[in-house]
Amino acid sequence: MASFDTASKKQVETNPQDFVHLCFRFGLKNITVLEVITPEQPTVEMHQADILIKALHDGREVLVHFEFQTTDSYDPEMSLRMAGYIIRTIEVHRLPVYSNVIYLRPDAGRNDPGKFEQKLENHNISIEYQVFRLIEIDGQEILDLKAEGLIPFTPLMKRPADLDSEQWFRRCVQTAHSINVPNKPEYLGSLAILGNLVYDSQTILDIISEETMQQPSIVEYVAPQAREQGLQQGLQQGAQEATRKHILDVLKLRFDFDAEQTFKATLDTIVDIEVLEELHSAAIVTKSEDDFGQFLNETIDL
Repeated sequence: MASFDTASKKQVETNPQDFVHLCFRFGLKNITVLEVITPEQPTVEMHQADILIKALHDGREVLVHFEFQTTDSYDPEMSLRMAGYIIRTIEVHRLPVYSNVIYLRPDAGRNDPGKFEQKLENHNISIEYQVFRLIEIDGQEILDLKAEGLIPFTPLMKRPADLDSEQWFRRCVQTAHSINVPNKPEYLGSLAILGNLVYDSQTILDIISEETMQQPSIVEYVAPQAREQGLQQGLQQGAQEATRKHILDVLKLRFDFDAEQTFKATLDTIVDIEVLEELHSAAIVTKSEDDFGQFLNETIDL
């Protein structure tokens, strides 16, 4: 997930005001961004995916916190993770926190309650945060606002009813290309990396090339200067993640058990896309989850 994290974080660091306005649904005017707080040494308590923005709201300093998620979190559940982030952030910075989680994939975040609760007599705990599923955000509204920091995310957002997916991606690229940014290849590269969560790599490169004539410059930029952000790595990583998810979905559907808890950690160690595709085929034809587990272990031992 590193490339998606890096592309997301870059947009927040460059355009924090767009994300603060998103937090308040673009309805708050009396707020000013002061700085983006980046931990010098990310830890388990506050890792690189966390974004903290210090802002001034009605003359009072506050923090706006964002966590980016490609998929659902189960161990621990997202509500518990967010509760931990919120409490630790308040403890460290001693400021009020507006906390948000942004789900990138269209199928992620559906069951996130936006709240951690403990209900015990005389020991109740309730910690709330805001959930944003990009697929539920009106992408055309973001394009119309010319919200520079959010435009690279628009391919993942809800598209107009009269456009198919490729027409929508083309419109997103056209708008991104019209934005005056210091480094256009990097900006379009971020859109491409994020877009690969739902679009195949060839479609992305074809449309960007047709609309901007910048495909060579995008690849040339990201390869030597931002390896983690590299377009090809991002596209490959997207394919790996998608195949792993398909394997787990097939196993869960066929055998009705928690395939993610059983096999996800092992699958995450496999980066060879051909091996993952073989495992996907095995998941479709295997007779039981135990047989698949044996095949998986034999594959790793090769």
